[in-house]
Amino acid sequence: MQTKRPVAVALAGALCLAATACGASTSPTANAAADASAPGYPVTLKNCGQTTTYTKAPERVVVMNGASVAEVSALLALGLGDRIVANEQSYGRSEVPGRATAIKELPTGDIKLNDAYDVPREAMLGLRPDLVLSTTSYGFDAKNGFATRDDLEAVGAGTYISPQGCDQDTSRMTIDDSYRLLRDLGKIFHVGDRAEKLVAASRKSIGAVAAKVKGDATPNVMVVFSNMSMGGNDFSSVAANGIWNDILAKAGARNAFSSASASAFADLSKEKVAAEPVEALVVISYNDPNAEAYASKLLKEFPQWPAAKNKRSLVLSDSIYLGPSNDLAVEKIARMLHPNAL
Repeated sequence: MQTKRPVAVALAGALCLAATACGASTSPTANAAADASAPGYPVTLKNCGQTTTYTKAPERVVVMNGASVAEVSALLALGLGDRIVANEQSYGRSEVPGRATAIKELPTGDIKLNDAYDVPREAMLGLRPDLVLSTTSYGFDAKNGFATRDDLEAVGAGTYISPQGCDQDTSRMTIDDSYRLLRDLGKIFHVGDRAEKLVAASRKSIGAVAAKVKGDATPNVMVVFSNMSMGGNDFSSVAANGIWNDILAKAGARNAFSSASASAFADLSKEKVAAEPVEALVVISYNDPNAEAYASKLLKEFPQWPAAKNKRSLVLSDSIYLGPSNDLAVEKIARMLHPNAL
């Protein structure tokens, strides 16, 4: 399998210019200066052990890569794309019409990325951000060559690590974490009403699907990233635990390999994969233009699978991971597995 990059991660001159009205601070003066705050501010958010007070909506947002599109997709869904000065996230495709194009058209900051395909420290500071979003704490680790949260606080920039990213362990992630991401960003940017509308619509859609498939058999589904290598075995990018399990459950299915690892991913031999009676295949495309071909290849490689005999496979990208579109993954998986119920 081709190695692309690790999937379990994530990264102003040295002055915060008064003219740019830096929007985030943890200083007592920021809390006291209510008369200098924009309407609806200040707002305070505690995130991964750090408390940040915002006196206005951020205007220079940097979105770190982190092998995710959760953060940039959430910003776009909330109508905040114009606040982004540098976005390094992309899956190359999306279940939401127009989103992949919208992401592609965002500014990148013309940054020379580091070996982790992310924004190194000096380049980050040079962007003069007032908010930096990272999928996990990896993106603020000095050992990885990134600007730390303290570095960014010193130049007036707020920082935010997405839900379940504090300890870089996404194995406990659920759909509720996607809602928390939307609500946190809604609070930071004072667009909580927009966030609540998105959450309510998602809950309604998922609830309707879950009700229709309730009582049906729960097929055994393999979830795997296409053409991705993260370990030593033939199948090292098999999804074991995390948000995909919650999505599968809502769609009336279960993860065939959830017990194969306690972490988010399982590193499995071909023999282990072959022995499992996989009834359906979900391939996650991460910047892979041939994800459908990869799905077809797997079905041919394991003809004994019920999934191969029934030609039951589906390619998804951003909707099955953290972000604002989990309802689409639930609906698409449910339609594949329970066509008579929907």
